Amino acid sequence: MLIVQKYGGTSVANAARIKAVAERVVRTAREGNKVVVVVSAMSGETDKLINLAHQVSANPKEREMDLLLSSGERVTSALTAMAIEELGCKATAFTGRQMGIITDKVHTRARIEKITADRAKKALADNYILVIAGFQGITETEEVTTLGRGGSDLSAVAIASALDADLCEIYTDVDGVYTTDPNIVPDARKLDKISFEEMIELASLGAKVLQTRSVEFAMKYEVPLVVRSSFNDNPGTLVTKEDKEMERVVVSGVAYDKNQTKITLTGVPDRPGIAATIFKRIADAGIIVDMIVQNVSIDGKEADISFTVPKTDSKKALKLTDEIARELSARGVAVREDISKISIVGVGMRTHSGVAARMFETLAKHGINIIMISTSEIKVSCIIDLKYTELAVRVLHETFELALK
Repeated sequence: MLIVQKYGGTSVANAARIKAVAERVVRTAREGNKVVVVVSAMSGETDKLINLAHQVSANPKEREMDLLLSSGERVTSALTAMAIEELGCKATAFTGRQMGIITDKVHTRARIEKITADRAKKALADNYILVIAGFQGITETEEVTTLGRGGSDLSAVAIASALDADLCEIYTDVDGVYTTDPNIVPDARKLDKISFEEMIELASLGAKVLQTRSVEFAMKYEVPLVVRSSFNDNPGTLVTKEDKEMERVVVSGVAYDKNQTKITLTGVPDRPGIAATIFKRIADAGIIVDMIVQNVSIDGKEADISFTVPKTDSKKALKLTDEIARELSARGVAVREDISKISIVGVGMRTHSGVAARMFETLAKHGINIIMISTSEIKVSCIIDLKYTELAVRVLHETFELALK
């Protein structure tokens, strides 16, 4: 088998952990497998580099930031290859460029366009274990790019697809995908398997096990994923195509996200094209909008438009919204940061009615007010007061009987 293994920052946090990763990789190789390893920067290293950049520049250029941040994964890949060699196996470290990862020209959040992998295929044929620096690529004009936070997951899945690997294992500090955060609900249950669609929803809704883009890529190219812990040998969670068995489970998980800000434009003229004007401006600024609610006045002349954005983009979004409000002669702009998003996810919602009502009844029973609602075929999300986040997670987890049996 050809197996791609990805190790996150906590798995390679220091020399001792890198040696432990090397032992696991060598064990996999000696079982008769060809192995490609994708590594993140050591835990905390990326933040350290970002802080250094801001110590020397108030507004560092994105091109230089990519060059700087890509160094973290290069350090880890070289050290991991050295540790593998020390155990008696042939290993070679590659940068994203040497792997042939070609991206578009968008610095700090580039998208992979293709992977040539010629050198990698030759090295595998020569029985080398490959250790690839994740999170990075290069443009056609040879500019270094990075793939955004969590980009090493995407690197691993894309490399697995390019090499037609039999399996892509994502090693992290948790031993699988749980029905919710075990820190909030101690009897949360680890799932044996979950559909790509459910995992995409959970990842986008706040679950931090996998990066959303990596799961989207895996679903598109049918790359089998397993999420496992690098600290034990427990079986992980398989992320795979939906099957009939999955549909019998109404809700698979409860997710939450505290990284939310609600912005409201009040007294906006209610005429065609206003919403398009507002959200095009926000999109052009690179800000991702999540939920949107519009309330029209009784006389139909004005509307209040509320939307949510990540807290990390709130200052930029608020500044832009203030400008739009003045241009549209709106009454004003209101902002709330003391909110969170709580969500239930499950492919079984497609074939079961009353799921949303049950969620709303549960929240109401515990005095939790719903501020905004968003739904899709397989998820229901509500914006609630931040202080009720943990309570909402616990009661919804109990309502949909997700705990360990």
